[in-house]
Formats: sequence, C-alpha cells, structure tokens
Amino acid sequence: MPADVAQTSASGDHEAMRHALMLTTLCLLALSVEAAEHSGRDTGYTERRMNDGQLILQDVPEIPPRLVERLRQYQAVRSATFLDWARDGEGLYVLTRFADLSQVHRVRFAGGTRQQLTYLPDPIIEVHRQPGGDRLALTTDPGGSEFSQIYRFDPDTAETVLLSDGASRNARLVWSRDGSRLAFQSTRRNGRSNDIWIMDPLRPDSAIPVLASLDDTWWGPAGFTPDGRGLLAQQLIGATDSRIHLIDLQSGEQRRVAGDPEFPSANRASVVDRKGKGFYMISNARGLAAELAWQPFEPGAETEFISTSTPWDVMEFALSEDGRRGAFTTNEEGMSRLYLLNTRTGRYSLVGNMPVGLIYGLKFHPDNRQLAMTLNAAHTPSDVFVMQLGRRPEAARALHRWTFSEVGGLDTERFARPQLIRYPTFDFAAEDQPRRIPAFVYRPDGAGPHPVIIHIHGGPEGQYRPAFSSLFQSWISELGAAVIAPNVRGSFGYGNEWLALDDGRKREDAVRDIGALLDWIRNQPDLDENRVAVYGGSYGGYMALASAVHFGDRLRAAVDVVGISNFVTFLEHTQDYRRDLRRREYGDERDPEMRAFLESISPLNHADRIDVPLLVVQGQNDPRVPPSESEQIVTALRARGRPVWYIKALNEGHGYERKENRDVYQQAAMLFLQRYLIGAGDAATNEPAQETGSGRGPHPGPNPESGSR
Repeated sequence: MPADVAQTSASGDHEAMRHALMLTTLCLLALSVEAAEHSGRDTGYTERRMNDGQLILQDVPEIPPRLVERLRQYQAVRSATFLDWARDGEGLYVLTRFADLSQVHRVRFAGGTRQQLTYLPDPIIEVHRQPGGDRLALTTDPGGSEFSQIYRFDPDTAETVLLSDGASRNARLVWSRDGSRLAFQSTRRNGRSNDIWIMDPLRPDSAIPVLASLDDTWWGPAGFTPDGRGLLAQQLIGATDSRIHLIDLQSGEQRRVAGDPEFPSANRASVVDRKGKGFYMISNARGLAAELAWQPFEPGAETEFISTSTPWDVMEFALSEDGRRGAFTTNEEGMSRLYLLNTRTGRYSLVGNMPVGLIYGLKFHPDNRQLAMTLNAAHTPSDVFVMQLGRRPEAARALHRWTFSEVGGLDTERFARPQLIRYPTFDFAAEDQPRRIPAFVYRPDGAGPHPVIIHIHGGPEGQYRPAFSSLFQSWISELGAAVIAPNVRGSFGYGNEWLALDDGRKREDAVRDIGALLDWIRNQPDLDENRVAVYGGSYGGYMALASAVHFGDRLRAAVDVVGISNFVTFLEHTQDYRRDLRRREYGDERDPEMRAFLESISPLNHADRIDVPLLVVQGQNDPRVPPSESEQIVTALRARGRPVWYIKALNEGHGYERKENRDVYQQAAMLFLQRYLIGAGDAATNEPAQETGSGRGPHPGPNPESGSR
C-alpha cells in the first residue's frame, strides 16, 4: 500500500465516526425520498426539470441538501489549460472557467491575474493565435452537437466574427506561416464528408475546398509549408491505419508522403520543418511503439526515426521557431515523460524532476528559450507551466508555474494516489503466461473491506491515464469506496496487437476482462467483492451494460453515461460523418452475418438479464451515441420493473460541458451509489448496511459558489 494511503490514526477514528453519521443520514434521507415518490410511480415514471428546463430527471429522487453541500467543494475545483502564447511576449492565453463554461483568459506573468477575454455561449474547443498578429481563430460547440463553428476573435476589442457557415461541422484549424490563410476540416460540401478547406479569415466568403474526401475517410489539414504553396493533409482510415499527403495548393495535385496501403500503420503529422525540406511525424510504421520521425519531402527519401531508444509511444511534438529545438512527450504506462531534442544532432534528453502526471499542449515561445505546457497530476488539477531552457537545445533549466487553479478549499495532500497493478485475465499472451490487464487502483484510508467502483473508459481505443478527477476523489473520501480504472484489451498505449484484441467478433473478450477484474477483487482482503459497481461512458457505457448482463450476480449497480445499448441501432443512427469510421471498428451492420453477431452481443437484447439498478445519463444533442441508445435501454428495463434513474440534458451532447448540468448529474450519481452500493445491505430491499466513509474527508475550507470543473 502506498505511504500516502496509510490507515487512519486515533484522530482519523474521529473522522471515521463523523463520516459514519453523515453516510447514515444520507441513507435515511434517500430511503425516505424513495418512499415518498414510489406511490406516484404506479402508472409510470416521475419526472422533473431543472436548470431552466434544460435538464430532465426521470425517477431520480430529490438530492438531499446535505449531499449537495458535501459535494460543493469538489465541484468548485477549477483547472487551466494552455492555449497559446500572446504576441510580443505579452503573456499567454489559457482556458479556464469562472462561471458555467470555460472561456479564454490572458495571463501576463507567472501567478498573474486571469483576465477573461471571451464570453461565448457555447463550449470552446480550439484556440490558435494568428502568426504575427493578435487575432485568435477558435471553434465552439453549439449545444454539444459537435458541429463546431469557427470564429475570429480580437482580444483587444472583443470583436467576434463567425467565419464558418453556421451549419456544418468544422475542426482542425491550421494557420499559414504568414497568418494570411486558415485551413480547416469541414463537412460543408455535403454534410457528411470530412474535406479540407482554406479561407482568408478577413473574408469569410473566401472559403474554398482544396481536397474532397471521395471515399468518406477522414481528412484534415496538418500544416502549411513555409512558402505557403503546400499543405500537409492527414488521412484517417482507422485506428491503426492513417496516412499523410502533400497537396500542391497551386496545381491541386497531391501525393502520399507517409503510410503504405499494403502495410497499414498509424502516421500522424506533427509540424513542417522551418526550411520546408520535410516534416516531423509520429509513426508506428516499424511495428513498434509510435516513434518520433522526420520525413523528407523528396520522393523516395527514407524516413529518419528519432526516438528509437524509448519503447513507449510518443504522444506530442513541438518545434521551436528557429528549428533548433524540439520537445516531445511519451506515454509510459499512462504517465507522461518530457524529452528535449537537438534537431541538428538528433540527440534528446529526458527532463528530470518533472511532476508525475500528464503533460500536454507543448509550445515554444517565439524567443526559443521557453516552453509552455499543461501539467495534470492525479492529486492536482491541470495548470499551466513554463520551462526555461538552457543554451544547449536539449538542456532544461527551471520550471515555473503560471496558474494556480483553486481546489475548493480541499487539501490535495489528502487525495488518494493511484497504484498501477496488472491482473491476470482469461487467456494467454504466451505459453503458460496469462495475459495481464493494467489497471490503476485508488484506495481509501482504512483496512476495509471497501466497496469498489470500476470505472471503464470509452473509445474503445481510449486509455485511462491517471489525470486528476474530483469525481474519483469525492467517491473515495465521501463514500469510502475504492476506484479501479482498467485498460482492458483494445485500449490505446500498449501497441497495435493490444489495440486489435477486441476487434470484430472479439468484442466481448474485453467484457471478459472485467470478469477477470472481479476475480482479482475477490482475492483482495481490503476490497469487498459483494459491493461492486461499474461506471462507464460512451463505449465504456456499453461495457458497463454488458458487465451488468454477464456479471449481474456479482454487481450492486451500474452507471451508463452516453453509452451504446445496441450496436446495430447505434451504427444506423450515429452521425453520417463518422459512421464508416465506426464500422471499421465494430463491424458493418449491413452485412447479414455481422449484423446477427452485433445483435447477439448488444445489451438491449439481453435486458432480461440485467437485474442491477441502473443510472443512465444522456445528452439530447449527442452526435456520436444518439439519445435513442439510452432511451431504449431505459424503456426495456422499466418494462421489466427494474429500478432505472434517467437524466437527459437538452443542451448537451456526448458528455456534460456545462457546470450546472454536471453538478446535478454528479450529485445524482453520488446518491445512486450511496443507495445501491454503499447504503444497501440488499439491493432489492434497500436496507442500509452499517458502513463508514474513508476517514479521509475534505479539508475544511470555503465553499465557493462557482468554479470550473
């Protein structure tokens, strides 16, 4: 057990008693609310609306005020993400939230005030400063629909001009080196295909297509050549097959410069070098990890692989303005490592003494001597840091923190840290060697046995990485629950073979990995195998439902957030622009044999086997997993008399971006877990068990009324 997860002392016993009283009160409140509402449920479900009618709650009890108060500190936690450097050394731009949505702020020096610049009504997705200018190109996501729109924003005057058509889906903004043109991905041509367009941002009506996707694969811009005559284009065929092309913007001709159709590999363009002779990319073409590489534009030239001495995937690369320095991060068992590169010699060095966690958003200052980034650790939210660099390109000096995001008065030193474990699953990686699944385990204080919440990531090509989660910390501190986040087969970060282990007809092998995790839990003396819940979002929502189908006798409850309940109906109703990409992952429902297989593994068709209580959360504007996926599983379980709580936000999409909606959903989830996982001696009768919290609790402090997620 990690040193920071030690058992409580005598003073901790007092804390445990306080938590026991709090949990007992919440349990009694929950049971009394259920009894009061049950009489009105004989002819249907109860429904109420919140947040100006935008949030619909069906069969969700009133949230006890004391629970709302206990979560207030966790929900007041803020974060800050680096966006770009301001012009002429006037500080930098960050994304943070002081009200309901995150907005662009300017910070002029380390520890300086966050000056809010934008006041937009929808979530901001991308922000890029115009080279040599002050204007920002940004995208917003109206209502969570992911049909993002492009705006030009002037930080000095706050002038905001719509550049896109207001209807299509737009993404992947790329400025030309002189700041005169903006390339972007758009479905403007037919509402379905992901094409590449270019415009003069001062003349929105100047937008023209430069590449049309005729095979419905995904295309997007990756970078202009220094002279502005060429544009790198990224083509995505599937999770393990992507190619890079160079478009001649004068003739319209294009040629493939990375990726081979006969030997598929993942190739992601990063940046064109400053002399225009080639470009940096991240590629696993050698069949190993995703490596940093340099590819000359000259036809037939060999690829130069750079990060050959590290076995881990390279995640991100940045190049300095003078082209002498590079910086890249690797994903090592979910944690980030930062390296500095001398582009002339190819030598690179690991930057030591960095905080353990995630590093992303790398960008060099125009003076070439500073590197900005976002850092996120398991016990602290994202903040912006700037590293001072030495004379040698691969030399680092001091790391300075620029933003200090509030944590609601909580003591971050008391937060649980994850432990990386590997548990054996049902099959073998080699002869007599069982395959082992990596997972991060967050344990509460105390000897236990603790109830367990299994958190399953989406994707399926996603990966759980130990980023900060106030939600996890609230479960650990307030419920006394352990949290386990597995990276089942099919997860990113462990090589192509691992990524393909759940493809096609092997889909339910990933579900069997959850069954193996339940076996592992059974053998842990500090974990309670009789009190386990599953919680997943998107593809993880499917995994939660499938786990409820196959392991219902070993679970207390399940939470499905924007999850797939039937693969056939999902593929038929997901947005046109992404359907073919999903067919490559899950299978083509138009093929009769594959359709029959997809129906056979869909949780909706096995709803009669789901006996555990279910919480379902959905956004009405979800373009990925349509609301019908949630509604049909809710309807099926209600028809069988199963307890189902359903939350739907009319102004959200694939997840909740608005704080007021997220707060209610998290409060409802806490009450749901309190009732069916913690406070239930028997899930059928809802008789409360004698259970205490972790004894960790939040550090006393203020309860801000507003804040970021």
